[in-house]
Amino acid sequence: MSCSPFDLRDYFLRELPDPERRQVEGHIRGCTACSQELDRLRLTQAALFSLRDEEVPQRIAFLSDKIFEPAAWRRAWAAFWGSSARLAFASAAMLSIALVVFALARPAASPQGRPAVALNTPPATVSPADLQKQIQAAVAQAVAVSEAREEKKLEQQVAQMRQLVAWAEADRDFSRRREMVMMRSSYEQPQVDNGAQK
Repeated sequence: MSCSPFDLRDYFLRELPDPERRQVEGHIRGCTACSQELDRLRLTQAALFSLRDEEVPQRIAFLSDKIFEPAAWRRAWAAFWGSSARLAFASAAMLSIALVVFALARPAASPQGRPAVALNTPPATVSPADLQKQIQAAVAQAVAVSEAREEKKLEQQVAQMRQLVAWAEADRDFSRRREMVMMRSSYEQPQVDNGAQK
């Protein structure tokens, strides 16, 4: 907010006629608040000019457009792979199916009661308790891997947030220093003695 009789944005954008422009220039020389406001406008313009030009989109897309909505099977696939609990359940189910198929695919016993396999291979007997322990171990391992992945993702997000906070603090510190320099320059006018500054 400025105390100038005219809008400083009009002055900055060179939209004022010459007499009013000279009046604003005279006011800015004597008013530190208005000169600071004008400096802020210059900084804003410099920041805007530092951005790269972007191409204007040919068509504005709305969220309600069916074109941009993924197919139902893609949404289901993304939802499945995005959930760690579902992945753990799927891995445990696949292990269970593999064990059942292995148990059913064992070679049949010969009429003498011995398995029809080579003599140096031990018989494969898996009790239901051992099978349950193996399933629980596989589920625990899958859950641990999933939790480790989620923890790593969370650590990355925390690191990014810390970096953003550091940048914000540095920006705030820079702004404070700049304001102090501007305030100091308005209070300490150089003294002139016989044409030389002291």
